[in-house]
Amino acid sequence: MQSAERRVNETLRLLPITSLFVLATILAGCNAERRKSDAELGLNPQQIAGRKIYDNYCDRCHEPYSTSGKQGPPLKGVFTKPYLPLSGLPANDERVGEIIRFGRSKMPGFGQALSDKQVRDLLVYMHTL
Repeated sequence: MQSAERRVNETLRLLPITSLFVLATILAGCNAERRKSDAELGLNPQQIAGRKIYDNYCDRCHEPYSTSGKQGPPLKGVFTKPYLPLSGLPANDERVGEIIRFGRSKMPGFGQALSDKQVRDLLVYMHTL
């Protein structure tokens, strides 16, 4: 009986260490950043409106603040390079706006769902990524 009690006590003693190891392993594999608030990001009202549109239409397929993608390419830094990574099109408001409105490849167009103002707000927000 003492042997079984000793094993239980040893297991209970190691449980906090094992739990910390498992938690550290999980967190190490997570490459997405914590979602910051609009205030933390310093967003203006137009960017805040664009972020809401992004959350409703884009976030399901595109990571905003990570370099890994979901179904579509990640959009972190999309306007920091001269060309879009998959299509090679210029990374500017005109081309990205066309992709948002009309779609491209596997991405559907949102021109029927979003007004011109909403597309502009979305583009302004995407410049903050």
